[in-house]
Amino acid sequence: MPDQPPLPSTPAPDAVRVAGLRLERGGRAILSDIDLVVPRGSITAVLGPSGSGKSTLLAALTGELQPAAGSVEVLGAPLPTRRRELLALRRSIGVLLQGNGLLTDLTAAENVALPLRTHTGLPKPVIARLVEMKLHAVGLRAAAELYPRELSGGMARRVALARALALDPPLMIYDEPLTGLDPIASGVIMSLISRLNASLGLTSIIVTHHVHETLPVVDRALVTAGGRIVFSGTPDELEGSTDPLVRQFLRGEPDGPIPFDTTPRDDGRSESAPAGTRQAA
Repeated sequence: MPDQPPLPSTPAPDAVRVAGLRLERGGRAILSDIDLVVPRGSITAVLGPSGSGKSTLLAALTGELQPAAGSVEVLGAPLPTRRRELLALRRSIGVLLQGNGLLTDLTAAENVALPLRTHTGLPKPVIARLVEMKLHAVGLRAAAELYPRELSGGMARRVALARALALDPPLMIYDEPLTGLDPIASGVIMSLISRLNASLGLTSIIVTHHVHETLPVVDRALVTAGGRIVFSGTPDELEGSTDPLVRQFLRGEPDGPIPFDTTPRDDGRSESAPAGTRQAA
């Protein structure tokens, strides 16, 4: 019989797909009309000034915050609403918190082992070997017995990254991974994120306001401001954008369409200060 032509392969679904998303906190809209696609294997940066809803978007992707409207799909399926299914999905999502979240009374190795002990029934020798591999992946195998207080800021961030990778999640979310780090440590972290994404076949979403350190390693970027996405495209397209909101954010200008500060209202909501003004501290 003649050889049969190979069947066409079905492309893998996007890692994240968001459509018409509206997110609220306390009855107030934080983000509206959000459309987002994160292809598998990519690194996507979510950029924007403080208070623009970046971390709120992450809360929706992990199921911590339920949408007021719209849909969220993660790893090819709608985000579960039942607690058991949601917890199962979260094991497929690694999250690196900006505060690291390391337990101070545990060594680096014990911190990395924690999710393995909690979520698997693996024997201790296997867990020990996996911990060694994760610490080696972030360049800290020699620091296994150190406590968080004995680690520099950059080292602690890498231990937290090793812990986030412990369960081999296909999707990694980084919440302000460069906060509190010096330029050298920031470069190490961004290089590590890029290398791990490629070598482990991950999909990564980086939420940050550190534009210039982040853009060299990402495939796509989006900018949030004023409760919406004001830009979505490649890093080169972002650098060439003429949108006033985008230009002000990229250049760090205090005067422009993005207000510098906010004034609280009596009802608990906030009111934007006029563009180009500063309020007394």
